Parts: sequence; structure tokens; C-alpha cells
Amino acid sequence: MRALHVHRIGGIGGSERHLLALLPALRERGIDARFLGLDVPQLAPEPFYEALAERGVPFERLPCPRDVDPLLARRVRAVARREPPDLLHTHLIHADLYGALAALGTQAALVSTKHNDDPFRSGRVRHLERLLTRRAALVLCITEALATFNRDVVGLPAEKLRVVHYGLDEPPAAWGPHGGPELPEGVPVLLAVGRLVRQKGIDIAIQALPRICERHPESRLVVLGEGPLHEELTALARALGVDDAVSMPGRVGDVAWWYRRASVVVHPARWEGFGLALLEAMLCARPVVASSVSAVPEIVVDGETGILVPPDDPDALADAVVGLLDEPARAAGLGAAGLARARREFSVSRMADRTVEAYEEALASARR
Repeated sequence: MRALHVHRIGGIGGSERHLLALLPALRERGIDARFLGLDVPQLAPEPFYEALAERGVPFERLPCPRDVDPLLARRVRAVARREPPDLLHTHLIHADLYGALAALGTQAALVSTKHNDDPFRSGRVRHLERLLTRRAALVLCITEALATFNRDVVGLPAEKLRVVHYGLDEPPAAWGPHGGPELPEGVPVLLAVGRLVRQKGIDIAIQALPRICERHPESRLVVLGEGPLHEELTALARALGVDDAVSMPGRVGDVAWWYRRASVVVHPARWEGFGLALLEAMLCARPVVASSVSAVPEIVVDGETGILVPPDDPDALADAVVGLLDEPARAAGLGAAGLARARREFSVSRMADRTVEAYEEALASARR
């Protein structure tokens, strides 16, 4: 079976991390999995392709600097027809659009993976998604919550939806020094990993910090990620008088080092398709305090592998973090349970096997 995956690439986020784990695993299972990247040059796609090459996955690249480009559909179709795939697997709306156009007039089964429940998908774009889904044999959703969102909000047909969770076996591999601030041993580190955008709720973590520091004054919040809200978040920390307790070093060379250094991993997201940072924290046996939104309760079991709090509630976040800093034995127990759950429920092998099952179903559906 030949499967061509299509995704717009502008860095390495959750969906890209997913592909870097999934594609080699599919090839190990005898599927000729290949990749076609739609590049956003201004967003540094190179690291993704370097990682893909290291994993032995064949790929091609096409420039995609604009959201809409009629000529790009023709180029995608040319790539797909040069070595016709049995299955065309698209990821996110740009690839869904160009992939569906490329599949017209071919025998390829079309599969789309939905990676997030971003609020923009409940607007006018949902009509485009419904139209594109008519051509798809199956739509894969990375969580049950996302499947519900696609059915009830976007309006995709329930009979085409299947759930295949993300899988990881290890936290991110180091590509350089751990970076970030140099902190004395014993200082409690509250770690947040995510883009500096409203979705990730880093502002809530900063607002919680004064209350946390009242009980544990040496606590430091380290935020690993880049994004447009850096200056706004810096100003918020300054206004709250906790700027000395907040560090936002951006992209660092060894994220796993920081997970293992953390006392607690905080994830106060406002919505979340999956939240790979949660799974990475669990693989490092760290307790998690996260918002009870979207798919997060499918990943973090409240009171068993972490603590879930309401979104947009700095006081609740602070109380949960303080509770874990007060009881390190309890925090360690939650971290150990999280590691066991990650290995049991969210392995790469489990993800790849379920994807293969979905492919077989999609091909059977396309033949019918």
C-alpha cells in the first residue's frame, strides 16, 4: 500500500511531531508512507525535513506562502499522479483543500486527520470542511473530544469519524544544550511548554504566580515556546510584580531536560486538540496541572496522573500547584502513574496499528 501524506509545514508543532512518529512506524509495517510538504518559507520549515530525512521517510516539497494558490492544486496533483498513491492522507485545512482537489479523478482513497478544535473551525470554514469531507473515505480525530467537536460543531458525518490518539514513546530528543535560565538546585520549577498564543493560557499561569509565590517564594515559572504574545506576557509579569520569577527563553535545545527538572508541569490551555506537552510530561514522570478543556481529560486523569482545574481560573491553578509543592510524595505518585498511563495508552505502536486499520477500512470503502 502506498500512502501519500500532505501537510502545510512552517516549523514543528503537535501535528508535525505526530507525523515524525507515525510515518516511520507505518513504513515499518510495510506501508510505503511518503510525505508531500506545502512549505511556508517565512516560518522555517527546514528542521522538520531534517528530522524526516533522519527517519528515512521519502518526501517532496512545494512552496505554499499564501493560503490560497490555484496553481498549487495543479502542482499537488502532478506529484500525486507521478506515482499514484492508493491512499492520500491530508492534515489540517490547507492540505485538506489541495489534497481533495488533487484526488479528483483518481482512484486514491482520501483520509483526513483533524488535529484541533480551534474556534475558527466553528465559523464559515466549517462549510468548506463539510464539502471536502464528502470526498473523504474516513476522517481521523486524535481524541474522542475532537470527534465530538467535528460531529456537533463542524457538522461532519458521524459515520466517517474514527478516533486514533497520538502516540509517543519518548520525550523530544535533544538537539543542543538545555538552555534557559540557570537556577539553583532545589528551586521549584513550574514548567509550561507551548506557543505564546492565547490558546495556551500562559497568561493564566503568570496570574497564578503571585499566589504560588506567597507559599513558595522561590518558585520560578519557565515557559518554553515562541509566539506573538511574548511582549504582552512580559508586561503582565512586570505589572504583577513577578517578572523576576518568570523566564521565557523561547526554543531550547533540550526540552526533556526541563521536563525532568520541573516540579510541576502546568498547562492552562483554553482549548486543546490533544496537548502533546501533557504526554511528554507524563513520559518524564512529572505531575501535571491542566485546564479541564477539550481533550485534556482524555490524557490527564484527574487525581490519578495530575490535577484538572477550570480554564481561565488563576486561583484554582495556583491552589493545585501549591498543593503539589506542599506534598512532594503525592506529586511523585501522580508522575509515576502518568508514566505508566502514557506507556499503556499512548504508544507509537498503538497509534500506528490503529492507523493501519483505518487505512484498510478506507480502501475497502473506496472500492465500494
